[in-house]
Amino acid sequence: MPRSLAVFEDFDPVGTQSYANAVTRFREKNIVLPRFSELRDPTTLDPELLDALNHVEINDAHALNLFRVHWFNQPGQHSPAAVPDHIELPSELTGTNARIVVALGNRFPMIGAHKVLAAYSCLVARLVTGRFDPTCQRAVWPSTGNYARGGIAISKIMGCRGVAVLPEGMSRERFEWLDRWIEHPNDIIRTPGTEANVKEIYDECARLESDDSNIILNQFSEFSNHLGHYTITGAALESVFHHATAGRPARLAAFVSASGSAGTLGAGDYLKDTFGARIVAVEALEVPTMLYNGFGDHNIQGIGDKHVPLIHNVTNTDLIVGISDTATDQLDVAFNTPAGHRALDRKGVNSGLAALLTNLGYSSICNVLAAIKAAKHWELTGDDMIVTVATDGSELYNSEREKVMRRDFPEGFDDSEAEDALTIHIADITTEDILDMDEANRNRVFNLGYFTWVEQQGITTEDFERRRSQTWWDNLRPLIDNWDARIDDFNAATGAKHH
Repeated sequence: MPRSLAVFEDFDPVGTQSYANAVTRFREKNIVLPRFSELRDPTTLDPELLDALNHVEINDAHALNLFRVHWFNQPGQHSPAAVPDHIELPSELTGTNARIVVALGNRFPMIGAHKVLAAYSCLVARLVTGRFDPTCQRAVWPSTGNYARGGIAISKIMGCRGVAVLPEGMSRERFEWLDRWIEHPNDIIRTPGTEANVKEIYDECARLESDDSNIILNQFSEFSNHLGHYTITGAALESVFHHATAGRPARLAAFVSASGSAGTLGAGDYLKDTFGARIVAVEALEVPTMLYNGFGDHNIQGIGDKHVPLIHNVTNTDLIVGISDTATDQLDVAFNTPAGHRALDRKGVNSGLAALLTNLGYSSICNVLAAIKAAKHWELTGDDMIVTVATDGSELYNSEREKVMRRDFPEGFDDSEAEDALTIHIADITTEDILDMDEANRNRVFNLGYFTWVEQQGITTEDFERRRSQTWWDNLRPLIDNWDARIDDFNAATGAKHH
């Protein structure tokens, strides 16, 4: 049976009872939904809500934390910051004159990763259009880690039952978190493989979908994921850019993000629309799907691959970059050990900045390395800025770091190893494994998605093809305001209040 694109422009004609049940559930639990506009600009939040947030910790399973699903959180503070937390990396570290700025995703609530934003975007779009009934349906979150955690967190505080579907080989910290948050042990489903085994996740979801009580919120194909990042992450990075250039002007040259679900790449569409920035999509060199139609396995957790996500606006992408998981593995060790910090100090990186590098998880380091490669490839200068995101922090990879230490540094990680890691993976970084996306390459990568989405997942050829046009993507943007209006109507129907 053909599968429709998950766009959700209109109210589901058979969703009246689901909507009514959702309204009743949210009234009973006194849950208020934030608008996308509020998460885009937290200065618009109700002062009474901000006062209520003073009594809720950022990692609590509390419905008010829905209003913290944005980039403006700051450690130790209950109120939003004026500008999202970010780091500007010095040229002593990057080896390029181009300015590279990284927004920090481990400031997000409950899971310490930005995927909680994708999860909220996907569930709320279904909820307010009559496509999810929290009283009798389970929200199924297919993921290679953080999206599943975000989905479980959002499900829990929105009075829904969530199911995490993720590869068994993901980091121990992810599973420990899930064990603390789930209410039913069988709501964690471990699929075979590791980061690159997305097909196995899809197969499990196909099995679950045969039961109407399971609603699959597939981050790789739900366009609310793209739109949430377009409006919320895009605007947050705009704020970061304006702040970083207030005293020293620069041109926003590019936005860099690993592909993963391609949701975060939606922020690149916003920055291209607003500033003309180029869009750089990144993948693991061990599985160079877009670069070389390649396959394999890798350990850059958070950027699952071996397919082109349906929500990736491929024909708006300007550059593809491959980064090796050896680099991310070993730089994570360098950024989180005394020897690594001594090596950074010898390179002229001050201790305060070095300490902030612990905010970079595997895919975050991947993004930084890709930004450096792009800067070298385009020969950018100090008048150019690249913005990227740290999707999560190194605290999620302590157990993985132990494995890397045993595998790569069995005799210990001393000053010599630290120097080598920084030199090999940063100072000596080359412009190999880069693909300029001219029209032919855009069409080639776009066409590669056919085999996943049409042949395997049931999208019609017509729906698959319509995504080739930028006009189609532009016409998605009004959905954000549409959903905000529906959120207002939903909140009015529940009568829920902030307290």
